[in-house]
Amino acid sequence: MSRPFLRPRCCVAPFALCLLAAGCGSASETHTAGGDAERGRELLWQFGCGTCHRIEGVVGAVGEVGPPLDGLARRVYIAGVLTNTPENLARWIRMPQDIAPKTAMPDLGVTEEQARDMAAFLYLRR
Repeated sequence: MSRPFLRPRCCVAPFALCLLAAGCGSASETHTAGGDAERGRELLWQFGCGTCHRIEGVVGAVGEVGPPLDGLARRVYIAGVLTNTPENLARWIRMPQDIAPKTAMPDLGVTEEQARDMAAFLYLRR
């Protein structure tokens, strides 16, 4: 006697395990873009990014001048001009005026390491 319902389960089980494993957090997730996400959260607060941007997870970040930074990792472009990668986000954070001279975002003197940390935090906020 054939058991047609067993075949789908054995095919679905490995797929389900892959999905489960992909959703599991790890310590390396906090180091996206070569930066430290927790330090990035603090830097976003210290540099006052929440004055212009809404950033979930950053105290007082309820600005409405710039775009909300929640879900940034799902976007295709950064500032409408750069392909959205962690490296490009760090570059944008450091030198917004060099990339888009007419942008309202100021150059805040963020170092490369600080920008990587900020990008790491923003990329984890899916």
